[in-house]
Amino acid sequence: MITNLRDCYILLGGDYDDVMSRLPREQLVQKFIFKFLDEKSYEELERALAEEDYETAFRAAHTMKGNCQNLSFTQLSESSSQLTEALRMENYVSAAQLMPKLSEDYLQTTGAIREYKQFLEGSV
Repeated sequence: MITNLRDCYILLGGDYDDVMSRLPREQLVQKFIFKFLDEKSYEELERALAEEDYETAFRAAHTMKGNCQNLSFTQLSESSSQLTEALRMENYVSAAQLMPKLSEDYLQTTGAIREYKQFLEGSV
């Protein structure tokens, strides 16, 4: 059960201390992680890969990677980085093989954020 922001970061496979070193107020981190739930790069990546639109897929993966690095979502950052590099190298078979891991990490990340958000809303 998530009862604080650190718990959320543990569950999503992130680095709480790293994000707090850059965004030194929990309210600021909360603001940005909740905005991540509305970010559309994952959906855009899925659609672009399905349509074999690799230029759009690259941009979406690269955006996701940057957002994850900024928020210290370590696990999702790694999988999005690997997929970004596969697309950069035009290795589309590898990119397709990496997508299930990225999807798993994305669902874990967004699930942890939603759980944390529900906790906060319930404790008000």
